[in-house]
Amino acid sequence: MNANDFEAVQRRHDSLLPSRTCILDGDVHYSRELGACLDGKGIEVRTFSDSGAFLTAVDAFDHDFYLIDLDLPGVDGLEVVRLLRRRSEAGIVVVSSRPGDAVLDDALKAGADMVLAKPVPFERTLLAIQAVARRCLAIRPSLTWCLNRGTRTLKTPQGVNVALLEVDVRMLECFVDTDGAPVPRDVICARLGRDADVANQNGLHAAIYRLRRRIEQATEEVVPLQSKPRVGYHFRGRLVTA
Repeated sequence: MNANDFEAVQRRHDSLLPSRTCILDGDVHYSRELGACLDGKGIEVRTFSDSGAFLTAVDAFDHDFYLIDLDLPGVDGLEVVRLLRRRSEAGIVVVSSRPGDAVLDDALKAGADMVLAKPVPFERTLLAIQAVARRCLAIRPSLTWCLNRGTRTLKTPQGVNVALLEVDVRMLECFVDTDGAPVPRDVICARLGRDADVANQNGLHAAIYRLRRRIEQATEEVVPLQSKPRVGYHFRGRLVTA
């Protein structure tokens, strides 16, 4: 294999890596070092040393990938995995120093995609992330959501019609035909007839939250509407209009 072939393979491997990864681990030094390793691969990384801080974060459920230590301060790591799996289709790799097959079984039942035993080299962690990301990409269908302005409803991929408010329709219209690309906050605020000042941007976050809750109460499907730090929001599914 020549240098050009090697670089092509490396680019292909790197393309399988998630763009945003969250590390939940009580070992701050380990998280920092692993985060630096992933950052070197072009992955945006958030780290949390306890589950309480994570669960109260604005973008807790908006990452593409999660690395979770089971022995977290606060809410147990297994419960965090369960909460994530109810809200997200993101890849989840659990790392644990707990021995035994029971831990493996419990983590997989909770919704983890893979379990690694501590201590684990960063290189192996990276391979695990690539493997799970590849698997998620292969099995995840291209989901289509349909916005109907006339009836003010959002039809989910499983055919459930979610009743919307007018403000919901206006926000969702911003994501039609964007192919998952993020829409800046000021663009959404303008669509709503608001200035893009701090107060209105905070109000936008509250409106997005209420929209997500409205959809979640009507269906068990994962809501692909996520925040993009320092940019805005993106709809990680195919959104069309009727």
